[in-house]
Amino acid sequence: MIDHAKAQALAERVGAAIRERDNSSRFLGVSLDAIGPGFARLSMTVTEDMLNGVGLCHGGFTFKLADDAFAYACNSHGHIAVGQHCTITYPASAHLGDRLTAEGREVFRKGRNGTYDVTVTTQTGDVVALFRGQCRVLDGHIIEESP
Repeated sequence: MIDHAKAQALAERVGAAIRERDNSSRFLGVSLDAIGPGFARLSMTVTEDMLNGVGLCHGGFTFKLADDAFAYACNSHGHIAVGQHCTITYPASAHLGDRLTAEGREVFRKGRNGTYDVTVTTQTGDVVALFRGQCRVLDGHIIEESP
């Protein structure tokens, strides 16, 4: 039987450890807003430095935010998990000043494989990216006390 309180506490410790080590997310102002077993929500504000040549948020920054949510969600169980394959679709553009939120959820996880969906929205709820990632669970743990 799953102890939900222990699983949540582990996810929070893992999230804090990843956040501490992730220089690129801090550089871009990405915040970890929520984390749980197989779930993560992160956000960032689109700055001028994130705009492409036509004045829209460069898709690479949106991808970075979605990939971060994927990483937090698939590592939330404490075992080291890395991206194996992912796809992203951009149904709309993000603009200067938009607050983007990426919410990642576990769709499937068994053995060493997991599949996660991430939706990136603006502060008004407009969907700007749909991301699906598959992870591979490796030997090792994010933090010492992981199972």
